[in-house]
Amino acid sequence: MGKVIRTACYSLLAAVCALMLAPFGRAGTAPAGEAAGLERDGAMNGKLQTLVSRLNLDGAVARKKFAVSLVDVTDSEHPRYAGVNDTVMMYAASLPKIAILLAGFEQVRQGSLSYSPEMREMFNRIARYSSNTDASKAVRMIGFDKIAATLTSAKYKLYDPEQNGGLWVGKAYGGPNDYWRPDPMHHLSHGATTLQTARFFTLLAQDKLVDAEMSRELRQVLGHPGIHHKFVKGLDGVAGVTMYRKSGTWQNWHADGALIEYNGKRYVAAALFEDPQGGRMLEKLIVGLHAIICGQSRNTAD
Repeated sequence: MGKVIRTACYSLLAAVCALMLAPFGRAGTAPAGEAAGLERDGAMNGKLQTLVSRLNLDGAVARKKFAVSLVDVTDSEHPRYAGVNDTVMMYAASLPKIAILLAGFEQVRQGSLSYSPEMREMFNRIARYSSNTDASKAVRMIGFDKIAATLTSAKYKLYDPEQNGGLWVGKAYGGPNDYWRPDPMHHLSHGATTLQTARFFTLLAQDKLVDAEMSRELRQVLGHPGIHHKFVKGLDGVAGVTMYRKSGTWQNWHADGALIEYNGKRYVAAALFEDPQGGRMLEKLIVGLHAIICGQSRNTAD
């Protein structure tokens, strides 16, 4: 009898997930990495694994409390990819605000929204200073359903059940009508995987978010980070770095994702870490990721 009840419960859960995803267009069968033109590079993956071990993160990897992705997009049409726990979906705090921005620009392209100077400033505050007030205002303006439709669309597949989920915004960041629905796989209100975060920034580097013009505008919005921690603080001692970035922090959950340019190199870094000292560890992590792509920088602090 117990087995029958458990089977029925699993069937019901699967049906609920299918119903929730149906309005948004269920993702196809192609692996998410392939959809972005990402191919895992064995040598780079080995270097990433070595870095993770050197930072004593193997235990966190085993407990699925830490995930990282790295993409060399110096040759934007032939990116090289490496990842550890990259399809583990975790709570990501404010990092999924990038999905709000993407859906907003898609609505601008479709003519449903006007990209006014006021909207641009609102997007700047969301990206650079992680304004919760502006993020919630943008969610109400765009609509949860349109954000989810963008993430699950065949064009992006930034939330893909076949890749264990990805970016998800199921709740605003305070204010009226704050709650919508958690992601159907892991029941997270603000979720991400490093693979899908890395795909977002890779598509940004390739001018493939919305279109080339909107990708350039989105880079402007994500440029000039206004919060000095994690990836930004880690590379603070490296002269000549340009970063397009969005982070997230809530209690023990720490997230960061960025497209970084330095000395002719371009790379994407994404990390999620559930740990009280996660912010400090992401500072150290980005120094190591930077060295994998760009070599050791004399200006970089230990």
